[in-house]
Amino acid sequence: MTALPIWRAALPALLVATLQLAGCGSTPTELAAGDNAQRLYEDAREDMDSGSYDAAIRKLERVEGLAAGSLLAQQALLDMAYLNWRRGERAQALSTIERFIKLNPSSPALDYALYLRGLINFNDNLGLLGSLGGQQLSERDQAASRDAYQAFKQLADQFPESRYTPDALQRMAYILGSLSEYEVHVARYYFRRGAYVAAANRAQHAVTEFPQAPSAEEALYILMQSYDKLALKTLRDDAERVLRQNFPDSEFLTRGLAGEKPWWQLW
Repeated sequence: MTALPIWRAALPALLVATLQLAGCGSTPTELAAGDNAQRLYEDAREDMDSGSYDAAIRKLERVEGLAAGSLLAQQALLDMAYLNWRRGERAQALSTIERFIKLNPSSPALDYALYLRGLINFNDNLGLLGSLGGQQLSERDQAASRDAYQAFKQLADQFPESRYTPDALQRMAYILGSLSEYEVHVARYYFRRGAYVAAANRAQHAVTEFPQAPSAEEALYILMQSYDKLALKTLRDDAERVLRQNFPDSEFLTRGLAGEKPWWQLW
């Protein structure tokens, strides 16, 4: 799931055509503004290539104002969103890409905008503390993952032939697995603390919403054990039957949940 070199290919062909026709029916003042915007955009591209993202963003903001209503202004917005994402300014990147989508619902780069919105929300970087503690991505809050999934799904539904759709589909599959693992992580947490009703509810949700995910095996085991602790024999037997039918060699039936260390435990 390597991100494509996306900002370089959003609107260039259309931008060339627009710039070639820019003189038709334009006043000298409008022509000067267009020339200035184009030169400024070229300078911003040089800054992007050299990694000077802050300088590039400042120039792109001016380009958007000078070229308001044009494809060049659209490209400037897309580039700003991308660069903010690359420098870790997620909130600013989301604000910019949402503004682009709202202002340009019929843009020829809408597929790219949806893809970028998904990428901005698709954060698989745990950071230093998460890595040191052995924390899994599935153990973090999944609100951003759900937002990423919706953006990728909209892209796949509206633009099935887009160059960005194959990568988006892979990321959607990954997100579904992560969401399922998160539900199981919470169910495991409740179970170990004796909150068996809450554990059963979260495990049931994981099984119902993500039946094909690998973590469904553990979810069924937690469900079975939670019902057993609650003395709900019929429900326990039903969960065990489903577990054995779908995972006849499940190790959970022999080793249970023992021996696992929580992500925050460093020793």
